[in-house]
Amino acid sequence: MASVFSRIVAGELPARFVWKDEHAVAFLSNRPLRPGHTLVVPRLEVDHWLDVDPQILSHLTKIAQVVGRAQMTVFKPVRVGMMIAGLEVPHLHIHVVPIRGMHDLDFGNQDPDPDPKVMDDAARALRDEMRKKGFEESVPAS
Repeated sequence: MASVFSRIVAGELPARFVWKDEHAVAFLSNRPLRPGHTLVVPRLEVDHWLDVDPQILSHLTKIAQVVGRAQMTVFKPVRVGMMIAGLEVPHLHIHVVPIRGMHDLDFGNQDPDPDPKVMDDAARALRDEMRKKGFEESVPAS
């Protein structure tokens, strides 16, 4: 059975994409820890990061850096946190989160019902900033 992320990648479920290329996608978390919380996901369904091809993992971290740099500009956090937890969905994904402190990485603080306009604005701002930084793999403007 396909993971929820495979269904998002295939277009079967909606998501606010900020990046798409032949190997990976990045989209906003639907239960964000902070505004702009983005998930970087390989198109290939791999459960555990230890099992993914090292080149794909390297590619995912490069995308995470692009997203993180855009988050720094757009959201002006103290830092951008990056983590692989891997417990909530059995499909490798990297959380890239604009943070003010360690408490912002506590999954107990997820927003279960984020404002759709805030989410749309965050996705648009991240895409625009990535384009300004010269990254053309970001999703076309909508």
